[in-house]
Amino acid sequence: MHLDDELALRQRIMRGLDDRLAATGGTISRTELEDFAFGDGERRRLLDRSRGIWNPRDLRATLSVISNPKGPYDDRPQEGGLFRYAYRAGSTDGDNRKLRQAYELGLPIILMRTIIPGVFMPVYPVYVLGDDVQRREFVLALDEGLRFVTDPENPREEERRYAERVAWQRLHQPEFRVRVLRAYAGRCTICHLGHAELLDAAHIIGDRHERGEPVIPNGLSLCKIHHAAYDRDLLGITGDGEVHINHRLLDEVDGPMLEHGLKGMHGAAIRRPSRRTDHPDPQRLDERYQRFLLAA
Repeated sequence: MHLDDELALRQRIMRGLDDRLAATGGTISRTELEDFAFGDGERRRLLDRSRGIWNPRDLRATLSVISNPKGPYDDRPQEGGLFRYAYRAGSTDGDNRKLRQAYELGLPIILMRTIIPGVFMPVYPVYVLGDDVQRREFVLALDEGLRFVTDPENPREEERRYAERVAWQRLHQPEFRVRVLRAYAGRCTICHLGHAELLDAAHIIGDRHERGEPVIPNGLSLCKIHHAAYDRDLLGITGDGEVHINHRLLDEVDGPMLEHGLKGMHGAAIRRPSRRTDHPDPQRLDERYQRFLLAA
């Protein structure tokens, strides 16, 4: 396939992923990826059946790689915001050859981040920024703007800050959202709204705080109206999961959204995830609730 044609194909696939992920909240199953429909009736396999790297025969370079936080390979974000992807076991060539081709040709690939077995969060376009033969790792850039980092091992300070911001926006925050929404079965913990497009993963303790880790017990699945109210301390949740509305709103008279969407939730109990290990941390909830009381 001509290089320009291959680049165009990858771009069509990624636009197809945009459309699909918008409807699913950011995840896609292995079944769909094995026969992915996109464009004008096109279909293509987007990952290998058994390996972590997918090298279609008709393409010059790797199309996708799987990164599993619990897998056997040391695939990880590195300090400074870039991502390291371990060579496939064995030689430095083999399956790694086409990933090296993606590096040399500047072709974008898809990073399939495993959420649970058989369910992935695709991150794209991702570019191979470097090939560290000594460590047997590729360095991946999560944004096209990082393709021209002068030295991936020692990025300049402005490059490092930009890479860290990109990693947060394109990897850590979306993965946090996907995991939280899955834990809450794709519904708002307060009003039970079930449309993924209208849901957010809200931090209980903010991500700038040292205890604001992007983990499920520090998250709540909230619709956008309840997320905004929670962030602005117009809505609080006690350590035992009871919803409270700021008295200023309770005393206000307005339309049905205020009456039913906010005031009507006062005193309600939040809906917790089915797995106890995913329940919101009561200590974090109570700590955040104290801020709400001060604001109220």
